[in-house]
Formats: sequence, structure tokens, C-alpha cells
Amino acid sequence: MFESLYRAIELIVSGDPMLVDTVLRSLFCSGLGAILACLWSIPASMAITSMSFRGKSVVKTIFAAFIGMPTVALGLILYLLLSNKGPLGFLQLLYTPLGLAFGQAILITPMLCSFSISAIESVDMEIRDLARTLGANSMQVSLAVARESFSGVLLAIISAFNRAIGELGVAQMVGGNIRGYTNVMTTTIAQETARGDIDLSIALTIILLIIVFCITAATQIFRRFA
Repeated sequence: MFESLYRAIELIVSGDPMLVDTVLRSLFCSGLGAILACLWSIPASMAITSMSFRGKSVVKTIFAAFIGMPTVALGLILYLLLSNKGPLGFLQLLYTPLGLAFGQAILITPMLCSFSISAIESVDMEIRDLARTLGANSMQVSLAVARESFSGVLLAIISAFNRAIGELGVAQMVGGNIRGYTNVMTTTIAQETARGDIDLSIALTIILLIIVFCITAATQIFRRFA
């Protein structure tokens, strides 16, 4: 084990081309997936918290429930939708980096919405009332609330990104783990471990853990001093 760990560290220090390529692709696909999810999740969260409608609690419960959806189950659903014979097959997204990012965006949407709604709802109602008293319209009130809930929403985004970069099911079934094209850290770890190449698997695991830890730590520091 220690010998494998030593060789894994050598791969990291030497900047092994396959290692670097896989890490960069993981960051790109998961980052793009997080951005895509933000485009619809944050506006939806703002709308849900600002409106009163029947079934609001049901909607929030659904988002919370889908956070724990098995990634292989979602991966299968997306595979069926994006395959050539599926309803979204014309988009030609299956086994592409963009398709992988789209799949991860769908995966993290419930988490991003649920956490963002909680962050927005935690804003003191006095801020909303004060904004309205000062003559703010609905859009201005929403912007004021968004500013106050920024740190909480940021934590939701980081949590969603960590979920995306660390998942396996969607990346495997939608991306296809094509070497040099759609393989990411998690799929490569699983594949290389099955092949017996433990050195590369350990190296990627170390980098994956470092990325998740550093991003989360940086976010917590930012929230403390913001």
C-alpha cells in the first residue's frame, strides 16, 4: 500500500499528462454543470420563496427528497432520454462532455434549489418589510434579499459542485468514460482500480479530496469574513 501511495505522489508531482488531463476535464464538466444548474435553480428558488401558492411545501419537499436520488438511477433515466431512440436523442449529447455536464446539472438541481430556498428564507423578514417601506418594487425587494442571502446561496453552489465532481453514476452512464474525451476523475478511479492500476486511482483520489476540501474551506473562510 505504501509503495502504491509513493508512486501515486510521484504521478502528482511529475504532472503525469493523463492525470492532469483527467483532472482538468473533471473541473470543466462539473464546473459547467454547476453553472447550468445555477441558471435555472437560483431564479426558481427566488420565485418559490417570493410567492405564496398552494402546494409550496410540497414543492420544497420534492426538492429535498430528490437530493438523495441514486446517481445510477438518474444516469439510466438520462441515458434513455439522450440515446438515439430517446426523446432528446436529436441533441446528440450522449457520450459527450456537454452531455456529461448537463447530466450533472440535472443531478445537483434539487440540492441547489433546496439549499438556496433555505438560505433565502432565512433572511430576516424585517429586511423585506424595510425594502417595501422605502418604496422598493418586487424586483428590488428580491435583489435586496439576494444580497443578504448571498453567503448561504454560495454555500449551496459549492455543495452542489462538490456533489457533481464526486459522483459516479451519471458520469459513467451519460459520459461513457471515453478516455481522453469524457473520462473524469471518478470514472477513471473506478476503471483503473478494476484494471489493477492502483497508483493512478490513489493519485486521482488524493487530488479529488484536496479539491473538495480546499473549495469548502475557502467558502467557509469567505462566509466568516464577508
